[in-house]
Amino acid sequence: MRRPTRPPTTPASAPTPLPRTVSGSPATAETPLPRPLVVRAVAASAAVATVAAGLAVRAGADGAFAKYAGSALYTVLLCALVAFCAPRARPAVVAGTALAVSWAVEFAQLTGVPAELSAHSTAARLVLGSTFNAPDLLWYAVGAAAAWSVHTGAMRLRR
Repeated sequence: MRRPTRPPTTPASAPTPLPRTVSGSPATAETPLPRPLVVRAVAASAAVATVAAGLAVRAGADGAFAKYAGSALYTVLLCALVAFCAPRARPAVVAGTALAVSWAVEFAQLTGVPAELSAHSTAARLVLGSTFNAPDLLWYAVGAAAAWSVHTGAMRLRR
């Protein structure tokens, strides 16, 4: 004999858990969860805008301003790429990851490997650079802080 199957029941006393926002707090009607596709679209747009800003700085300025603006924008671009790849990541995680990658690339320049690769490839030169410059470390942090503040502000506006 077969037993009749019943749909599973939930005890009346067990509350239904609310979905969580990026910050970890329960979501409400006023604080929708970010949609990965929307976040990715905004991150991709931010990446394109950052590249355009970098090209504009390079075309319109020279000297220390252009160099250090480029360093800051490098990290802003990495923030956009991290947000694109991990759309649910918190702004601090996105900025911290981008800053760590920027610093790792800069310290890798002490080995000479990026200089060797840059001699053979324009793409490697743009991504890896060629020579270590300690002030770049500060400007990477400036770029990460700027991207973090914009990302945080965008998240607040969304809520």
